[in-house]
This record gives sequence, structure tokens and C-alpha cells, in this order.
Amino acid sequence: MSAGIRRVLVTGGAAGLGAAIVRALAQAGHGVDFTFRASAAEAEALLAELREAYPGADFEAHALDLGDRAALDTFCAAAEERGYYGLVHNAGQSADALALMLDQDRLEAAMQVNFTSLTRLAKALTRGMIRARAGRIVAIGSVAALRANAGNAAYAATKGALIAYCRTLAIESAKRGVTVNVIAPGFVDTRMMAPYAAHRAGMERQIPAGRFADPAEVAALVRFLMEDAAGYITGTVLPVDGGLTAQMGVHRA
Repeated sequence: MSAGIRRVLVTGGAAGLGAAIVRALAQAGHGVDFTFRASAAEAEALLAELREAYPGADFEAHALDLGDRAALDTFCAAAEERGYYGLVHNAGQSADALALMLDQDRLEAAMQVNFTSLTRLAKALTRGMIRARAGRIVAIGSVAALRANAGNAAYAATKGALIAYCRTLAIESAKRGVTVNVIAPGFVDTRMMAPYAAHRAGMERQIPAGRFADPAEVAALVRFLMEDAAGYITGTVLPVDGGLTAQMGVHRA
């Protein structure tokens, strides 16, 4: 990690919430690398946008399937050599099904992308952060891990594992200047919510704020957690959900 340069790696950064995070970090003055799997055109467009807006900064996009363990190992070796001040694990994969109907292969694929890949990336990058006595890790979790929702058993399990791992890593690395936190968004207005378009009005009525989150609202918290001012925040799970997890689920008629 070069002196004076704070580089951040964002997984799944080409579109949606990931792209909002990349933009927020670039605006804060960080050099940003981001990975993408299938969004090559969007990745190239985002790179062009960033390089035009911040001509003195350094941005790179890396094609990477987090479900491919061999490719992930190769990427991690290069990433460890380069060194990063921050890691934002945003990439995620859905696996909607009732608990008793889970397909084992689909569950394991989601666990690899949502959780296990983070452990591999953190193993590669945290040691450099510890040597530098400065580093930030932010994992994008989900309110699904905090409140049960029918059909989310597999997805919630992957995000629950994420939380448990990050809390442990946080206490193991705190004395070395490394913070580890989880942001748990509720419903965010991205194309991932497109399958639920017909139900959106009913879903929004159940959110105290009455709306889905703008991706920039989640990205703003990621940006803050990368700052020096956030150095005493670690081991936390921070919902960004418009009050969804604060309310009791049963209402009077």
C-alpha cells in the first residue's frame, strides 16, 4: 500500500448499490478498484465516468466470478501484493426458496458468493492492513439476517454468517487499527428489486419511512466508515432500512 494513497476494493461494484458505493468513495478521494461478474459494459461505462470526473485518481475494474474459487485465489494473491486500505464486500447472490424447499447446490453457491468469498478476501488483505496499522472492512449484509422473512432462509443464512464472521474479525483486529463493520440495508431501489415491482406499494406501506432506500443513502454510510472519524466504530451491524427492523411486525387492525 503506497504511502499517502488510500485504495479501496469494492466487490460487485459495476451497477446498482455497488456503483453508488464506488462513486461515493471516489468522491471522497479514494482510489477505487471494483470487481464485476457479468456487467462488463456497465463496468467500462463507470470507469470512463470516474476517470473523466477525477482525472488525477486511479480506478480499475476487474472481471471476477466470486463463485469460482480458483479465480478468486488468483485474484486474492494479486490483491494482497497490491495492498488496500479498505475492502467493501458488496457482491451478493439471491437464493429465494422456502426453508424446506432449499436446493443444496443453490444454497452453497450463494454461501460462496455472499460469505465465503469475503473470508478469502479478508484473509488476503487484513494482514497488510494490520502491518500498516490502518484499515477498513465493510460488508453489506441485509435486514433479512436480523428479521425472519418467509422464502429468505438461504439468503438470510449467508448474511447471518457474514455478521458472525465480521464481529469476530473486528475484535481480533481492533488493536491494530483495523475496523470491521456490517451495513444491513432494507429494501434498496435497484434493479434487484424489479421482480417485486407488482408488490412495491404494499411493501413500502410496511416500511416506517414509507419508501425504499436510494442507493446513495447506503453508500454514504460506507463512505463515512472509511473515514478517520469512524475509527472507534467496529464490530457493529448498522441497519439502513427506514425503521423496518425497529418496528414490531404485528399491527392493530
